[in-house]
Amino acid sequence: QVHVVESGGGSVQPGGSLRLSCVASGSIFRLNTMGWYRQAPGKQRELVADITSDGRTNYVDSVKGRFTISRDNAKNTVYLQMNSLNSEDTAVFYCKVIIATSLGRTYQYWGQGTQVTISS
Repeated sequence: QVHVVESGGGSVQPGGSLRLSCVASGSIFRLNTMGWYRQAPGKQRELVADITSDGRTNYVDSVKGRFTISRDNAKNTVYLQMNSLNSEDTAVFYCKVIIATSLGRTYQYWGQGTQVTISS
């Protein structure tokens, strides 16, 4: 069993910053790609950024230059530093991790989500 827990959400004013954290725990043989997704009201869930086990990153265009994803493999943790936040960033942010087993199979696990609200 694998547990994924996000933290760090909250409410900030436009132009502010937040740092999200996501920790994976449990039966983990190898942690592959870790990523952040978000879902705004009335919209589909979208990929915000992800990072492979060797540190390659990928960002949706709307956050490039403002958000930075990083990970600490020793802590099974992924971070999302979000700067210059605006109202369009308001959403529930979800962490997704892909875990490989010793037999080479992969499984994905989602966290419960953390609310990020940008409001003046």
